[in-house]
Amino acid sequence: MITFRRVLVFSTALRVALIIYGDWQDSHMEVRYTDVDYLVFSDAAALVSKGDSPFKRTTYRYSPLLAFLLIPNVIFHPSWGKYLFSASDLLVGYLIRTILKLRGVPDSKCLYSVMAWLFNPFTFTIGTRGNCEPIVCAAILWIITCIMKGRMYQAAIWYGLIVHFRIYPIIYSLPIILVVDPRYIQSGQKPELVKWSSHSGNATKISDGIEFRTLWTIVGSFFSRTRILFALISGSIFLTCTAVFYYLYGWEFLHEALLYHLTRADPRHNFSIYFYHIYLHYQQDLSIAEKLISFLPQFTLQLVLIKSFALDLPFCFLVQTVAFVAFNKVITAQYFVWFFCLLPLVLPWSKMKLKWEGFFCILGWMGTQLHWLMWGYLLEFKGRNVFLQLWIASLLFLFANSIVLIAIVRHHRYTPIFQRHKSHSSEEHLKLK
Repeated sequence: MITFRRVLVFSTALRVALIIYGDWQDSHMEVRYTDVDYLVFSDAAALVSKGDSPFKRTTYRYSPLLAFLLIPNVIFHPSWGKYLFSASDLLVGYLIRTILKLRGVPDSKCLYSVMAWLFNPFTFTIGTRGNCEPIVCAAILWIITCIMKGRMYQAAIWYGLIVHFRIYPIIYSLPIILVVDPRYIQSGQKPELVKWSSHSGNATKISDGIEFRTLWTIVGSFFSRTRILFALISGSIFLTCTAVFYYLYGWEFLHEALLYHLTRADPRHNFSIYFYHIYLHYQQDLSIAEKLISFLPQFTLQLVLIKSFALDLPFCFLVQTVAFVAFNKVITAQYFVWFFCLLPLVLPWSKMKLKWEGFFCILGWMGTQLHWLMWGYLLEFKGRNVFLQLWIASLLFLFANSIVLIAIVRHHRYTPIFQRHKSHSSEEHLKLK
């Protein structure tokens, strides 16, 4: 019989075996198993352990927190970070189960959702190869857990910390603020969760939209005590971490860890449709109009998705992340983990069947990615001039991501995570009378 405990034990053994195998491959084969970023992390940790700046290591563009976490790489064993990242990977599996149980999902469906993360080849290799993304994924899921349990200020602390650690979760700020709604969450009271049902559908969304409130009521409810404190706490944590590391490492920290990611223009080939334009104009300054055009699709999609799905928080995070990655100026394979950790949280509410539509979505997404990798191999390893073909492959991959996003939205049963607070329901009922 398959149980969560057995799945967790097997997943742990798999990851330990891959780390051990990776060490062997690195020392015996020409092609390394370890991600090149892990070598960068380790070098930065060695610098920090000697009291130097981690940014003396070229291409280290992360928070110094990561370098401090990996100091045991220098003291104990070079693979310490891989075990840390893989433990975070396992923690994601545990938190997926926790969130689904809180929402009333049956054990069997919880188990399948957990397995969709733990046995995904993208996920169990990313940590064992030495990529830090599982830490971010675990933190995002812990924030969702805290919000669902009504621990808003604890969620705010972790949110401020993880935005400092990895800047992209800033896209979740608006849906978090919107879901911390006085109609659902009141200070000092635990919010009531909407439990999973096989018959849940769009009726909740329609009823939530029928509101007759004055402008003053809307403004007053938006600037609630919980929302203001959440913003102040998370902002303070972010600014404090930034100020401390600015004091230690100066402008170099601000540029490499934060500003670089906002203005990044990578001429190397990547999955993004923008890479070819950046490559052709790399020695030239891009105009404001060009920068705006590349930013507008992301910004517009984020607003539309947040407006439509903010109250169904895990689903909103998922579609936001898929859209953000698909239209980003730089896309690497590690970015896919950002939405893989969120996908299991919405599977019980999806009407999509693996046969046939689900299968074709997976096939299209994987097929266009492999097609891109073929041209990337010819460019990188064979030195062929296939930039145009690679750009066409990027367009096809964007098309596949868009189709998958539309399919996910179309088959999802919209379900807000919180029940409306009884006092607010009564007040609105009286106003309608």
